[in-house]
Amino acid sequence: MSGHSISRRNVLKSLSMGAVAGSVLRVIPLEAAEYAHGIIATEKADGKTAYTPKFFPPQQYKTLEALCGTIFPADADCGGAVEAGAPEFIDLLTSENPEYQLKLGGGIMWLDATCVDRYGKGYLECDPQQQKEILDRIAYRKNALSDASLSQGISFFAFLRDLTADGFFTSKIGIEYLGYIGNTYLTEFPGCPPVPGV
Repeated sequence: MSGHSISRRNVLKSLSMGAVAGSVLRVIPLEAAEYAHGIIATEKADGKTAYTPKFFPPQQYKTLEALCGTIFPADADCGGAVEAGAPEFIDLLTSENPEYQLKLGGGIMWLDATCVDRYGKGYLECDPQQQKEILDRIAYRKNALSDASLSQGISFFAFLRDLTADGFFTSKIGIEYLGYIGNTYLTEFPGCPPVPGV
């Protein structure tokens, strides 16, 4: 950033616009992603034991965490989306973007209502098999062809998967997982490799 200050709102707006810009090409400005993860890290370092959601009510935020953890679970090689701060990242973006608020807030409400209709309880109260069953139904766009009532859930889950990936791969954990070292320069240019057979 070239010597001028940029407001928190503009950074978050830039982040969300970059994410909205593309189902074809998703581009989140690196500075904006770093800024968002920095805000989250600062809040956690301020002595608070947990992140305080900016948009989602506590129950919806717990559902968001559970969904992010299911989309990108932790494994032996790396932490998952929750450890990388993806739920916080998504909440921070959503707090500044009415379109995200509608898609994500409405999507979580849809998920809970659908679980109540099918299982008699909200998503978090469902057993793991029931959670897997409902997520399997909304994880694939082709399922909307046989059951149009899944359309909203399918759109919501696809959007959430994209944001979870953005939150994970722009975090410190995600960058280390990729082995990304940033833009580096060569101290010596080796030239073009020889053409085989010439």
